[in-house]
Amino acid sequence: MKIGILMTGHALPDLQDRIGDYDAMFAQLLDGHGFSYQRYDVVDEDYPNSPHDADGWLITGSKHGVYEDHPWIAPLEGFIRDVYAAGQPMIGVCFGHQIIAQALGGHVEKFDGGWAVGHTEYQIEGKTVKMHAWHQDQVISPPARAEVIGTTDFCANAALIYDNRILTIQPHPEFTADIIGTIIRQRGKGVVPDPLLKVANDGLSLPTDSAAFGERMAQFFKQKGA
Repeated sequence: MKIGILMTGHALPDLQDRIGDYDAMFAQLLDGHGFSYQRYDVVDEDYPNSPHDADGWLITGSKHGVYEDHPWIAPLEGFIRDVYAAGQPMIGVCFGHQIIAQALGGHVEKFDGGWAVGHTEYQIEGKTVKMHAWHQDQVISPPARAEVIGTTDFCANAALIYDNRILTIQPHPEFTADIIGTIIRQRGKGVVPDPLLKVANDGLSLPTDSAAFGERMAQFFKQKGA
């Protein structure tokens, strides 16, 4: 099964040198399922021709906001609507979660309650799921066709599913402790309040359920792409 990875940003240079870009992180998360991958740098205006160029689609995280005026945002939203109409499976993570919601009629904004950073507990599909977070933007109003399947007290719309065609989540199952620790050190200072960074750094050794959620993602692709 071929997964098209829509790159809406790039990892920090240090992470790219050691681990690879976001596509490599997701390939590692989904390893063992026999997927092949095609990368499209939509952030650099490299787009697929058709929803049928891959069997399933994954939209990555980004440093950008979905509400910002970038030339690649509108074409990506149009492609999301085309994928939904075609019934192809799609998964969105963080920015991907938000841009899918915006493209299908929801509302995203910079949350006035601040940041979620590091080890975070979510209630997803009736289970407590622990993953790393890195966001201030949130889906404030989900699209009418979306069902909320994940939440926290801080982030009410943390995971959504659309007619069992599209699955999206706000946290980052592809972020290991090493990855989030590097982001905390290299991107956090002066952006995220220091007390939040300290708590996140102190929680790097805590276990997560990222691998299990990676299995959930893989099975979603396989079920829908069969």
